[in-house]
Parts: sequence; structure tokens; C-alpha cells
Amino acid sequence: MTITTAATQGYAFILPPEIPTQQGPQGILFDFNDGARILLPQGDWRVEITDDETGNILFADDVAQGWVISTKKYFVPFRLRVWNKGDEEPVLDHALTLRGQQVLLSFPSGTLGDLVGWVPYAERFRETWQCQVDCTMAQPIIDLFAPVYPDLRFFTPDAWQQGRQTAAAPYATWRIGLFFQGDLDRQPFDFRAVGLHRTAGHILGVDPTEIVPDLRQHSKRQIAEPYVCIATQSTSQAKFWNNGTGWHEVIDFLKAQGYRVLCIDKERVVGRGYVWNKIPHGAEDFTGNLPLAERAALLEHAAFFIGLGSGLSWLAWGCRIPVVLISGFSLPGSEFYTPWRVINTHVCNGCWDDPRLDFDHQDYFWCPRHKGTDRQYECTRFITGKQVIGHLRRLIALRSNPFGITTTALANPDQHAA
Repeated sequence: MTITTAATQGYAFILPPEIPTQQGPQGILFDFNDGARILLPQGDWRVEITDDETGNILFADDVAQGWVISTKKYFVPFRLRVWNKGDEEPVLDHALTLRGQQVLLSFPSGTLGDLVGWVPYAERFRETWQCQVDCTMAQPIIDLFAPVYPDLRFFTPDAWQQGRQTAAAPYATWRIGLFFQGDLDRQPFDFRAVGLHRTAGHILGVDPTEIVPDLRQHSKRQIAEPYVCIATQSTSQAKFWNNGTGWHEVIDFLKAQGYRVLCIDKERVVGRGYVWNKIPHGAEDFTGNLPLAERAALLEHAAFFIGLGSGLSWLAWGCRIPVVLISGFSLPGSEFYTPWRVINTHVCNGCWDDPRLDFDHQDYFWCPRHKGTDRQYECTRFITGKQVIGHLRRLIALRSNPFGITTTALANPDQHAA
């Protein structure tokens, strides 16, 4: 716990209200916006904050005036008690009670895959605690999720801030994100230990079991021929499939099987400095900065999707189609479950999930163990076209299913409902 005379900490998300939003007795203010917060007027106080589930005392001290703010920012069932020093009965005794309360869940704005994995936990949180939940995120993600979760209220950060002049002040706020450098104040477990999407459940104190959102648009099929969607690009070179011939081998194989191959990346070419990644030869160019609902409408009719540990793989997962996910820099538990997860364990792998290493968002060529050596990106260079095609052969065989075999490898699109 920390005692401060002013709320001076910086925040990466929406700032909490300058003063606590809940009025207590004798001029005491409190709330749960970014942890437990108590603001005390001049007096002679005894303050205690406990975890009401375990009974553990998290903070206890005498305070004359000022702030008491919890170190832990993730969900804890806090109980706040304040006494006039020397009295037996507290003047404030308040346990975190979310039913019917106004709650803000603040999400980052510049990401797709993370949000596809996280937003379903906002709905689970609302259902669990029966509270009014506002979610802030980028408009393209709002457009995708608002029809799916009509009981959540979605805002861009700017719109939510502007609405604060007239809307009810939040009783509590949680910030959903990936926190590095061993930060166990904003998340109860390092996200690399529990999975990129499941960390949201842990932060919010709800069941972290994986939730597959239903992002299907139920649109009319626009392409008559069987087709496969691929996405070959990402935000860091470590996430790419850095095998020089892999995509070409896979595309040739798919076309020989009678599939059209549609590349649905946002850009035709992406890279930095001396490395530029282009749409693979033989794939049809369906690239472009399109609304996510249009991407989902195309994906939901695809036979399957092949991609990386990036946003479009998560979108395809939400469209309830089989996803072949190629990644070496992350371990299989990092992303959603798919039986078609491709990784080569004979070479260096899993740096993203190594808690001793922190991903450098500014280094496009991040390869923390082997950068600048002939082993750089061996995690995906050694994932061969043959290996991926082997997964595709099994997937295609299951899709044809001549013997009527029941298998979870081709999940019923309506199971795992959010």
C-alpha cells in the first residue's frame, strides 16, 4: 500500500477521476477506480484495507490526512475500514459491491487480436457481478463487438471522456492489458504464464476459461468456389513465417487441392529498413484497410484460415472456422487453442513467453536470443512448408470426413458460445 498526498502516478489508460467518486461519512471519499482509493480529510484516522475473501490485512496504519491507494490494481474483493483513532466502531466499513454499480473497463486502442481475446471477459464480468459495464476501445473494434454484446456499453476513449460531464461517475475501473517487467500489481499472474487472452479473466477476477466470441456476420456467401484465407504479415518480424519458400509451397499445394487462396492482410507490403514482406506469389490480392465486419463476412465462408500469431488469426477464430496458426516466437498456450498449431521444437522458440525477456515494441527486428547471428528467427525459418502442409492434409481429410467421424478438431461453430 502507498499513502500519498496527491494522486501523482501516471497511467497508460484512461485516468481515474481526480478524486474518489463515493461519498463516505465525515468527509471521507473512496472508490475502486484503479485499485482501492481513500481520500481522508484532516483528522486522526486509523485505516485498514483487507482482502474480504481471504481476510488478509493488506494495509493498516494511522493517517492524519491524504490518500491511501492500494498497490494492487487488478480485481481484489477489497474491504475498506476507517476509524476515528481510539474508537472501537469504524466510521466507514465498505466492502466492494458491484451489483448495480457503474464500472469502467479500459482497453488499449491500437490492437485487434488482444481485444478479440479480451472483450468476451467483459461480458463474463458483467454477467458475474450484474453491474453496468462501460468499455473503451477503438471504433473499429466497437463496430465488431457492439452487435455481439448488446448489454455492454462501448465508447471510444474520447467519447467516454466527453460523456463524463453528464454520466454517472464510475464506482470502479479496471485496465485490461499486457504488463511486462514482472508487473504483478496490474495483473495477478504474468500474462506469459496464463495466456494472452486468459489474462483478462484473471485481471477481472472471473473464470479465465477460454471464450470464443461469435463474430460471424451471417452474411450471404459471395464467392462460389471453395477458398482459403491467409494472412502473412504482422507487427514484428519475429512473428512472420520467416521460411523463404514456405508460403509458396503451401499456396501451390492448396491450389492443387482446388482451393482459391485469398490474402487478406491490411497491406500488400510491410516492413522496415532492409526487410520488406510482400504478398506471396500465387495468392489472390484481397488486401486492404477494410472494416472488420467485411473481413469477418469473408472469413466465415472460408474452408479454413492460415496465419500467424496476429490479429487476423484471432478474428478467424471468432468466425468459428479452423485456424492453422504458424508461430515459433510464442508457445501454443499463448494464443487460443487450435489443433492446427504449427511450431518446430527442434530449434530456439518461445521467447515471447519467456518471463526473463521483455518484448521490445520499438525493435521491429526483435530476436532477443540470436539477433545478429545466423540463428536469428530460426524459430520460424525451420518451420517448413512440408510441416505446414502435413497439418493441412490432416485438416482437409477431416473436412471431407468420409467415415462420419466425430471430432473436436473441427469444432461445431455453435459450441464454446461466449
